[in-house]
Amino acid sequence: MAIINLHINGKEEAIDIDPSTPLLYALRNNLSLNGPKFGCGIERCGSCMVLMDGVAMPSCVRPCDSFEKMKITTLEGLGDPTKLHPVQEAFIEEQAAQCGYCLNGMIMSASALLEKNPEPDEHEIKIALQRVLCRCGTHARMIRAVKRASKKIKRL
Repeated sequence: MAIINLHINGKEEAIDIDPSTPLLYALRNNLSLNGPKFGCGIERCGSCMVLMDGVAMPSCVRPCDSFEKMKITTLEGLGDPTKLHPVQEAFIEEQAAQCGYCLNGMIMSASALLEKNPEPDEHEIKIALQRVLCRCGTHARMIRAVKRASKKIKRL
């Protein structure tokens, strides 16, 4: 065990944990940040997606000590129940969720995309979301949600 210092959702967190523990477990088990989900455990499904210095990346494999100098944002860090992030609002308005398995990854990937490119075209949206596995068939709604979020962000 060792003390690992992480910058998560704008706060410094010191965690007493085995440094080789994947970040996902530290987030869920030590910090009760349950937005990122355990899916495949091999970085293939995207349900564990977080933003690492603004880039959407899976968190289920990479050890938590490798994140000590990075800014990590989880789903909880995007917005809160009283003030949702525009992507979170758009996903609700477009009813772009069914089972919720992929939702974290889709929202985090869309947020990263819109941060870099506030006006993506449909092809760019599909590329940004392709790393997240969804079997519910709500892809069309998710794409509409990202377009809606883009318009919301432009108005801010």
